[in-house]
Amino acid sequence: MSATLLGSIARTTEPETALRRFLGLDAVVTGANGLAYLAFSGPLGRLLGVGEGLLFGLGVLLAVYGAGVGWLASQRRPAAGWVRAVVEVNYAWAALSLVALVVWFEPTAAGIVWIPAQAVTVAGFAALQQLALRSRSQ
Repeated sequence: MSATLLGSIARTTEPETALRRFLGLDAVVTGANGLAYLAFSGPLGRLLGVGEGLLFGLGVLLAVYGAGVGWLASQRRPAAGWVRAVVEVNYAWAALSLVALVVWFEPTAAGIVWIPAQAVTVAGFAALQQLALRSRSQ
């Protein structure tokens, strides 16, 4: 992906601003997802075919993680090491989501759609963050 395309996605030519925007978007989506899992773990668990307790625990994890990513996005120049950690965690989340879909979960039709969709979204955040970090370094 070229710097021009990356800049057009972030609507800025500044790599630092693009990085912070991608981190911020990740924080908002992840935090909202976590809060939804916390607030509606029972109904969402039944809808997706995922246990209520697991979904509640994931909600806690995602809400805390989203807050951390949001804090990182709020920094004037997010530390490269922390950004790399976010990228790695996001890729790991995406991969584990797909493994869980096949190995551990017995999802409903909605779960079969939702789990890969959120995995692709999270992997997309990771890729954009990784590219923006690289652009910042150049």
